[in-house]
Amino acid sequence: MRFLHTSDWHLGRRFHSEDLIDAQRRFIDHICRTVRAERVDALLVAGDVYDRAIPSLDAVRLFSHALNQLADLDIPTILISGNHDSAHRLGVGSGLLARARVHLRTDPADVATPVLLQDADGPVAVYAVPYLEPTLVRTHLDAEAASHQAVLTSALDRIRADLATRPEGTRSVVLAHAFVTTGDTSASETESERNISVGGIAHAEASVFAGIDYTALGHLHRPQRVTDRIHYSGSPLAYSFSETGHEKSLTLVDLPADALPAVTRTALPPDLHLPLARLTGRLEDLLADPVHEPLAESWLHVTLTDAARPYEPMARLKQRFPHTLHLEHIPAVIPAQATAGRTYSERLRGRGDLDITHDFITNVRGSEPTEAERALLQEAIDNSRVSAQERETV
Repeated sequence: MRFLHTSDWHLGRRFHSEDLIDAQRRFIDHICRTVRAERVDALLVAGDVYDRAIPSLDAVRLFSHALNQLADLDIPTILISGNHDSAHRLGVGSGLLARARVHLRTDPADVATPVLLQDADGPVAVYAVPYLEPTLVRTHLDAEAASHQAVLTSALDRIRADLATRPEGTRSVVLAHAFVTTGDTSASETESERNISVGGIAHAEASVFAGIDYTALGHLHRPQRVTDRIHYSGSPLAYSFSETGHEKSLTLVDLPADALPAVTRTALPPDLHLPLARLTGRLEDLLADPVHEPLAESWLHVTLTDAARPYEPMARLKQRFPHTLHLEHIPAVIPAQATAGRTYSERLRGRGDLDITHDFITNVRGSEPTEAERALLQEAIDNSRVSAQERETV
């Protein structure tokens, strides 16, 4: 049986100031084309359908478009809610949608009720585990603790108990939305996943899914293998500059009767790649160097290395690069300060107010105050001292 595994659509998300609805519509259409071209038997969507618990009207309209597209595929589609979704809102109409073979699972009570599929090799049971917020579902699942490890363990125990009642040879697939790692492997995060840590721990061990033929994961935005039987599909679009250069893909999974699943990543077409780029250098160089001309229409993360913070850098950058979306200033050479190994109070000891303000300007801006600025600082300090004395005499 062939599955198409995808996740983390984040419908309605913006990339800084840029609207992504059109790009998201294109990737939904591409998913549907891929299902037909690759003769997929079932589509798996492993959570974070929306970007917000209360999605925008544009996002809702796009999801409505997606549901109609999915129903027209004439194959089963199984979707779960992720940590960005409101399970209750996303799950509205799930019973009716199931009649169109769109199985939207958002209730933890249904984790052990599979969508049953069939091919020439026999039955396949697809279990859908929506995102489980430990403190909310611990009691319902009879988990030992309010942790991701504990609630997922309880959910999978129920799934394995149900699987044991199925005909011999039934293959199993689990959808889940979680941060899953192995003892010797660190999963690769980006800056665009929302933190789900509980008590400082965000992950669950891959061993939770022991005995499952294939686990289709959502939450992490980089496509990656956890084990031979556990994979993240990654998000179809980049949602932060930390994903610049990532090759986004869809995950095709062939699940034979008596062998490991065969996993194939199919790269998304160029028109779905957001035009992300990073630029680093002095402001005047970035504005003048012709080598940067191909990036004129790119969405840019700019790091300025000028010794001092330039005047109105964003406005000046946008004259050449109108889609400059993020700007930071990291001087290439930080002025030497004899601060290593000394506490803040030790650095201040014996220094006057004017010296301290001079040091502050130098550290923040990267250059010492000018003579005119020194005069203004001295005037401010004098006025402050006078005001304090006047308050004491009142």
